[in-house]
Amino acid sequence: MIPTLVPIGALLCGIGLLLLGSGLLNTVVALRGSLEGFSDTTLGLIGSTYFLGFFLGTFVAPPLIRRMGHIRAFAFFGATVAACILLHAVVVNAWFWMGLRVLTGMGLVGFYAVIESWLNDQTAPERRGQVFAVYMVVNLAALAGAQQLLRLDTPMNFTLFAVAAIFVCVSLLPVTMTRFPQPQIATRARPRLGMIWRAAPAAFVGALSSGLSMGAFWSLTPVYGERIGLDAAGIGLLMTATIVGGALLQWPMGRFSDAGDRRLALGVAAGGASVAGVVVALWGHLPHVPLAGLFLYGGMAFAIYPIVVAHLVDHLRHDQILSGNTGVLFLHGLGAAAGPSIAGALMGWIGALALPLHLGLAFVPLALFCILLFRRTRDEIVDEPAHFTPMMRTSATVLEMVSPDAPEVESKAADDSPAAVTPSTEPAPPPGEADPEVLLRPPPSSSPTTGTAESRAAG
Repeated sequence: MIPTLVPIGALLCGIGLLLLGSGLLNTVVALRGSLEGFSDTTLGLIGSTYFLGFFLGTFVAPPLIRRMGHIRAFAFFGATVAACILLHAVVVNAWFWMGLRVLTGMGLVGFYAVIESWLNDQTAPERRGQVFAVYMVVNLAALAGAQQLLRLDTPMNFTLFAVAAIFVCVSLLPVTMTRFPQPQIATRARPRLGMIWRAAPAAFVGALSSGLSMGAFWSLTPVYGERIGLDAAGIGLLMTATIVGGALLQWPMGRFSDAGDRRLALGVAAGGASVAGVVVALWGHLPHVPLAGLFLYGGMAFAIYPIVVAHLVDHLRHDQILSGNTGVLFLHGLGAAAGPSIAGALMGWIGALALPLHLGLAFVPLALFCILLFRRTRDEIVDEPAHFTPMMRTSATVLEMVSPDAPEVESKAADDSPAAVTPSTEPAPPPGEADPEVLLRPPPSSSPTTGTAESRAAG
């Protein structure tokens, strides 16, 4: 494993430093806005504009990278994000911040696309699963660690914005020094939402629900912590507990989803997240309840998106997987852009308890829908059952590392159907089995044959 990671150490170091900066910024923006007197509705809109930028960046970033090249594009996105971070402290205006958040979201997608395409290109096909697992560990560890940087100073001062910008700037150093050859950025497969609904309606609803809840979590949980009287250290601990819960419980939830009908696993995860959100809303004034409740929420909610992806792959033909996964990413992005605005408006109406209520209730339709489908219909898998791969929503490029990609099949599909777009990547065989020490374990296989939920359980 170590010989595999050493050559890409610069890329992993770069993304870790970047996420320390961007993870800190997301929390500081919410806290500073609250301290400046922005209404909860306004704070929700600021959160939504970040995810709007993230959503738009999935369309804008790949052409820019192809035009500039990876290293120059990475420096371009870094300069953009660092400047936006510093401008938050220079000009404190809600509308100006919304514009900055759009640019920041677009820049971060560009970062992800550069790193992920390089990881995909520089890793042997049989090792991609292991590298993806380590990549996810770096993501979660950096985001959790970023919350502890709140202890350095109050968000009212310039310090935290400067620290976030420094991390983003320093993240450029290991990446711009690399001598890796420039990989190809695949043409983005067109999302086919109708196909997703027909093939796996639970995945369609799950992607939207996950976006609605997780977008609000990342944008407004720091504000919730401030409203219930936590100091900066307490807010950082609250965020870290949720992220750690998501990291620790994704693997057992994934094993549960691989063992039987994945719709049941989605229903259980959504139900657990709903219960956790309601408990925090009703008893969040008691000591340790927000911490324990959000730990459980993170464990359930963070698992939903990767279960959605695995469930969708169960129900698609080989040539449909990339466009199907792109559609799930699209739906999640729509939900994440809307979620903070909805939660912010609710907080302005009924107070801080509205956020955990929103976090939980956003999953209630998914829980009910999945249980209904589980009871009424049989889960017929198109080819071979997929295997759960713990992941976070980053960019469409990462799908190349976890999707069984066969360009020759995609190319034929593109000739037969105008809705399909041929990726320009090399074939990516199924990822190999990860080391047991890795927390977020990748699938032993992702390639399709014939089976049902019953055959998966038997295996």
